[in-house]
Amino acid sequence: MLKLFKFLKPYWWQVIILLLATAIQVYTTLRLPALMANIINNGIVVGDTNFIWMTGLRMIGLAVISAVGSLVSSYFAARIGTNYARDIRAAIFVKVINFSISESKDFSTASLLTRTTNDVNLVQMTTIMILSMMLRAPLFCIISIIMAIQTAPDMSWIILVGAIAILGSSITILAIVMPKFKIFQILIDKITLLTRENLTGLRVIRAFNNEKLEKKKFTKANDTLTKLLIFIDKILELQNPLINIIFNGTTLLCSWVGISLLTKDFAYLGNMTAFAQYVAHVMMSFLMMSLLFAELPRANVSANRINEVLSKKSKIFWPAKTNGLPETIPSVEFKNVNFTYPGAEEKILDSISFKAKSGETTAFIGSTGSGKSTLINLVPRFYEPTSGEILVNGLSIDKYSSDDLIKKIGFVPQRGMLFSGTIKSNIKFGAPNATEMQVHKAARIAQAENFIEKLPKKYDAFIAQGGTNVSGGQKQRLSIARAICKNPEIFVFDDSFSALDMKTDKKLREALKEVTNNAVVLIVAQRVSTIKDADQIIVLNNGRIVGKGKHLELLKACKVYQEIVKSQLSDKEYKNELKLAGRTEYA
Repeated sequence: MLKLFKFLKPYWWQVIILLLATAIQVYTTLRLPALMANIINNGIVVGDTNFIWMTGLRMIGLAVISAVGSLVSSYFAARIGTNYARDIRAAIFVKVINFSISESKDFSTASLLTRTTNDVNLVQMTTIMILSMMLRAPLFCIISIIMAIQTAPDMSWIILVGAIAILGSSITILAIVMPKFKIFQILIDKITLLTRENLTGLRVIRAFNNEKLEKKKFTKANDTLTKLLIFIDKILELQNPLINIIFNGTTLLCSWVGISLLTKDFAYLGNMTAFAQYVAHVMMSFLMMSLLFAELPRANVSANRINEVLSKKSKIFWPAKTNGLPETIPSVEFKNVNFTYPGAEEKILDSISFKAKSGETTAFIGSTGSGKSTLINLVPRFYEPTSGEILVNGLSIDKYSSDDLIKKIGFVPQRGMLFSGTIKSNIKFGAPNATEMQVHKAARIAQAENFIEKLPKKYDAFIAQGGTNVSGGQKQRLSIARAICKNPEIFVFDDSFSALDMKTDKKLREALKEVTNNAVVLIVAQRVSTIKDADQIIVLNNGRIVGKGKHLELLKACKVYQEIVKSQLSDKEYKNELKLAGRTEYA
């Protein structure tokens, strides 16, 4: 947890106020037993009523000051702890949002959710406990022991007995439960993962009638977590009765020893009363510290999980500002690019070289696993190439600042991702200052205008998280509209037309020419009809370029492309395509 204490720096002055308030509370509280002893010894025993009243008023004043000190320290402990947790959550969010795809895969989504919520909450609660007790408990303990020894030295050994008993029981309990805390967090991750999977994959589960299987998996994980929690709670709950036994036993011991001493000297009554109160403070201090120590191992596990995220170093370094001067004419060029996923042995991309020019469409096609999506994910630096160089507008992408590179690219992912909000807010996601006219134009080009206009609230219609209240085709069209509204220099479509029917696909590609005349267009597609008119088609197979050219050129010379076209057309259509390509034989 010590590494996370750096987040307390902005609140140093509040911590000082908290410590001062705590010191005042401790001092005033510990003055009360001594004053009570004075009332008994110098007031009640000798019958001095005036002394009793004066000392009693002083005690009331000190009690009020103690209460105010306690209130102030509790307020600032809660305030600091809450802001501290807010800052940690923000730091985790910023870190995760800046992860490359490689780093984000090192943590599951469920684990990141747990670390941002449960782990941060546990660290917050423990921090509040630390702030509340880090000065109060030790001060109460040390000063109470000193004052108890000064008040009744003959009874001081009782404190030692009670302290040893409390520390022994707390250490034993912690030794049993500490190894279980890490297992607990892992199981929480698993529960979160299963819950998320079941909620997002509900339709698939029902379609395959697998509700019983998923219920069985969840029940197994849930039962394991429940059994572990019961075990931890059973052990921790032993602490309360043990503390009560020790506390009551110490009080009984004080009374027994004190009464035996009273038989020798009745004036010892006040000292015995004060000593009993000091012993109570000592026992309470040990109790508070044992509770804190019980939470610390658990919080430390959570803190380590948080630090794992915060200390994760990105494999992609972005300069603060762009180093160099890009060309004014848009282009994307790959120079002998290779890429291998971390931990993998085989290359996903092998010696990829091509240039995509302004005003032209460059399409990528190939079988599943040929490296198409990986290739275009390298353009916005979602991944870093293993070797080779990628140039955008003539400048290597590793010389761009993040803002300068990303603002040039309009990226439409394979799975259209929408955010909770409205249709308008989703289209304006990449261009928050876009005008109404620009939003409407982007929707029209993306062929989304027709279904938007049919909605009761049109562009202000609500979009649920993940776009679950619109169809797959509508989601894709809104994702495309979002990229168009950004008005980038480079359009990247990662199989972004797959959910569209052939007619809508054709209309959209024709409409796109309106905004892509001076832009680079990169398209990954499975359907030949989507890329047939591209200026340059790059055919990939096992991560290598096996064909490059226009549709008819490839149909004439590239066997892999021929196989792809043949698989998507009827025999008659395929023969006609071959004739257009200048081939008479049936391949």
